[in-house]
Amino acid sequence: MSKSNTISQGQGRFIGMDLSDKQGTVVGLDPEGRVVEEGVVAMTPAGVDRYFGRRERARIAIEAGTHSPWVSRALEAAGHEVIVANSRQIPLIFRSNRKNDRVDAASLARLARLDPQLLHPMKHRSQTAQEDLAVLRSRDALVRVRTSLINHVRGTVKALGHRLPSCSAASFAARAGDLIPEGLRPALDSVVEMIAGLTARIGDYDGKVEELARTRYREAGVMRQVNGVGPLTSLAFVLTLEDPAKFRRSRDVGAFLGLTPRQRQSGATNLQLRISKAGDAFLRRLLVQCAHYVLGPFGQDCDLRRWGMKLASAKTRKRAIAAVARKLAVLLHRLWATGEVYEPLRQAAIAA
Repeated sequence: MSKSNTISQGQGRFIGMDLSDKQGTVVGLDPEGRVVEEGVVAMTPAGVDRYFGRRERARIAIEAGTHSPWVSRALEAAGHEVIVANSRQIPLIFRSNRKNDRVDAASLARLARLDPQLLHPMKHRSQTAQEDLAVLRSRDALVRVRTSLINHVRGTVKALGHRLPSCSAASFAARAGDLIPEGLRPALDSVVEMIAGLTARIGDYDGKVEELARTRYREAGVMRQVNGVGPLTSLAFVLTLEDPAKFRRSRDVGAFLGLTPRQRQSGATNLQLRISKAGDAFLRRLLVQCAHYVLGPFGQDCDLRRWGMKLASAKTRKRAIAAVARKLAVLLHRLWATGEVYEPLRQAAIAA
């Protein structure tokens, strides 16, 4: 952000706002750090505009959460400098022994006055990307519900000594519906009908995903060159990252998505722990599913599979899956940023 668009310590007001479901608590500081303002804001677009719409430009710090995307856009539209803080990275807030809305708002304001980088600032995606990503997340919610219902049917039947045949979730209602024991039909027929309805709705969402990838996000097509990466993962990748240029190196994407190991280094001790899981959980799960496919029986022979299989023989398969997912994220970003044609065995050809 350029100097002309920022608030410095010697000018303007520094405001921290703690967002709850129905109202936000506001604490404002003057350039010397004195509390000069306290108030509450209704968590509605009209309430935010009424409080912040017609006032001198300020630097406003808010915590990332449910309301922070639309609140940050509303504040920026009103001409303010907005910092969205990652509170999980700020021990002063989430580990405080005196934790209430006013104290949190005051802490945000003081950190925003001293140095915005202390807030570990985040950048929310655009409203259009958020709306399109909601299509993918709604599909995912239906898939989760369907899986839960299928497990319920299988478990209920198994408890009476019967077993339903193995099949895909999409074909479960058609294949298993007629095999339910007669005594369990009053309990399970409606559940099977609901599973069939969910499968149809999931198919509708699949069509919407394909249409978005074909018409609005054509750049996702370059990622589908990689075997195991379909329209869902490629579109989620584009919508979550939005702009490949915001990463200086493709390797930074792994850390952004929480796929790099946490570290704890002190003196001669340097421990590597489990992955941080700090990024977007939905996209991370999709990449892990792709990694399972790459290393599975149907995975295509490629550099990534060979590297992952070698790693799986030296370490646990779980670590190999996480490593392949991280390397896949780097590969997808590279393809997106350069538009290159994917060569599955490029490294093998160079080595040969």
